[in-house]
Amino acid sequence: MKIGFLASGRGSNMQAVIDACRQGKINAVPVAVVSNNSGSGAMERAEKEGLARYHLSSVTHPDPADLDRAIVEALERHGTDLVLLAGYMKKLGPATLERFKGRILNIHPALLPKFGGPGMYGRRVHEAVLAAGEKESGVSIHIVDADYDTGPVIAQERVPVLPGDTPDSLAARVLEQEHRLLTATLGRIASGELPLP
Repeated sequence: MKIGFLASGRGSNMQAVIDACRQGKINAVPVAVVSNNSGSGAMERAEKEGLARYHLSSVTHPDPADLDRAIVEALERHGTDLVLLAGYMKKLGPATLERFKGRILNIHPALLPKFGGPGMYGRRVHEAVLAAGEKESGVSIHIVDADYDTGPVIAQERVPVLPGDTPDSLAARVLEQEHRLLTATLGRIASGELPLP
């Protein structure tokens, strides 16, 4: 299984997956990274790991349809079987969604369907969880569809909210589980134990 990544930020989940592939924990090969941010940590990690990397954004492709096609072409060039959104902050276009239908995964730092949707990313999710007085948060891995955080959830892990938690302390505990759940889930997909719909 060849994994392509779409990333906007640090790329820590992407790095966890790359490491697990290299260690033989996931029977897959990371092949390419597409980022809308040319200076992202994910692009630096891609360079360090020797992966093909592409800066594709409204800067390189002002027409959204052209950008959408360019993303598909970059992923197809490397025989991508599965696309992983690793902190990708842009909505996917129809060409990408159609070409990789059912094979685009996203990891979200909360228990969907709660605390998902437009604007619910990064620190904002943890702030919302704490503001709502929730006793637990967690991680969700879902198949990506045309809307934010609405596709079928294929794996979840619960994380307790502790007294005195701040958005940063909760985020740190959730991130640990993101790395663990993501690598375990991809391992199950690659081995055929968890078929995608």
